[in-house]
Amino acid sequence: MKATDLPALNAALNSLSTLLLILGYIYIRQGQQQRHKMTMLGALACSALFLLSYLIYHAQVGSVPYPHLDWTRPLYYGILIPHVILAAVNVPLIAILFRYAWREDFASHRSLARWVWPIWLFVSLSGVVIYYMLYHL
Repeated sequence: MKATDLPALNAALNSLSTLLLILGYIYIRQGQQQRHKMTMLGALACSALFLLSYLIYHAQVGSVPYPHLDWTRPLYYGILIPHVILAAVNVPLIAILFRYAWREDFASHRSLARWVWPIWLFVSLSGVVIYYMLYHL
């Protein structure tokens, strides 16, 4: 695999993470704790692999400028800026969330998940949109 293949891999990992996050939410709302646990562990694994691949790619390639100077440029940055900020904020929050679950402190887990889950979902989904805009517009 070449460095140029990594953005597509990253988008696939973000897409899978998005799907698993949605399934995890559905499962916990249905009271299916074991399925929720497995899908959320899958989302964590996808997000962790994404982060590793993202760091490897940008260590080799550097920053990739947005190539278009049309109406999509402000839209792209309007998605990218909150994506980057929320991704950075969410990493430690996800770690805390999983620590609560691991220790079976489900009251704290549930309370934090109400904030972390939508941010995580936005970051995963917006990552796919950013990839599409950067590499396929």
